[in-house]
Amino acid sequence: MNDNFKVDTFSINEEIKINFSKIIDLLGDNSDREGLEKTPIRAAKAIRFLTEGYGKDPKKILQSAVFNEDYNEMVIVKDIELYSLCEHHILPFFGKAHIAYIPNGKIVGLSKIPRVVDVFSRRLQVQERLTEQVLECINETLEPIGVGVVIEASHMCMMMRGVQKQNSTTTTSGFRGSFKEMDTRNEFLKLITSSLS
Repeated sequence: MNDNFKVDTFSINEEIKINFSKIIDLLGDNSDREGLEKTPIRAAKAIRFLTEGYGKDPKKILQSAVFNEDYNEMVIVKDIELYSLCEHHILPFFGKAHIAYIPNGKIVGLSKIPRVVDVFSRRLQVQERLTEQVLECINETLEPIGVGVVIEASHMCMMMRGVQKQNSTTTTSGFRGSFKEMDTRNEFLKLITSSLS
């Protein structure tokens, strides 16, 4: 856990607010005018919320709901919404995560998997690292037979600036254990792209 989160929340918000005021003024506007008067504190609170993952331990989240269960077939949680900030430009990227694991005597409460995605997403990130962090957290904590993670996301740093490509998406994936085998991997990929309804 980052030691900064042990400091008084009011003090941190005030410090960030002051810096947002400076940024607004440096951009050529007036942070004291009516429309912007409360923007620095709102922005401070927003950035704290969007990066609150630094103050949370994802392994503890998983460990809080692990149960012994004799089940060894694939468990998939797909279409997990995620929102993160690109560490290169501090612009959002957003999309969906699809996660599967094959239990090895231990299962986890299903709501904990999206919570782990949230913890790692709410940090300054790159999609590649986010994929790896979620994968390793589940693999190390649950010690499953196998685990697979696929993330699909759109990046505002590509859409709003730079190449300005509005319809591009980025897909990253990671696999451990039995998901390195082609049959298991293909089953997972087939299930996350199909509709069962």
